[in-house]
Amino acid sequence: MDVLYRLDRATVGEILAALPDPPSYSAVRAMLRILEEKQHITHEEKDLRYVYLPVVSREKARRSALRHMLDTFFDGSPEQAVATLLDVSARNLSAEELDRLAALIQKAKEEGR
Repeated sequence: MDVLYRLDRATVGEILAALPDPPSYSAVRAMLRILEEKQHITHEEKDLRYVYLPVVSREKARRSALRHMLDTFFDGSPEQAVATLLDVSARNLSAEELDRLAALIQKAKEEGR
């Protein structure tokens, strides 16, 4: 999906070329078929090739993936996910990034009241 969002539309060959350590051609085709069945992407036929393009916005896909990750690894708990992220990357965050996170938490508190 990331490649399709970056390129806007792409053939299997273009997707393979954009991946740093690409799987096989057939593996990419299988993944594209699954994504199309789930209605995340669609295809157009151009010069006897399929050109794939995203149907779902990047933001909607991001939220869906995050929801799945929360449910799968954190028992649906945003608190556990944030705690893990901070544990893993806190020393890599700048003071400005920590301030922005604190502001987002404060805004969530205010909106929750």
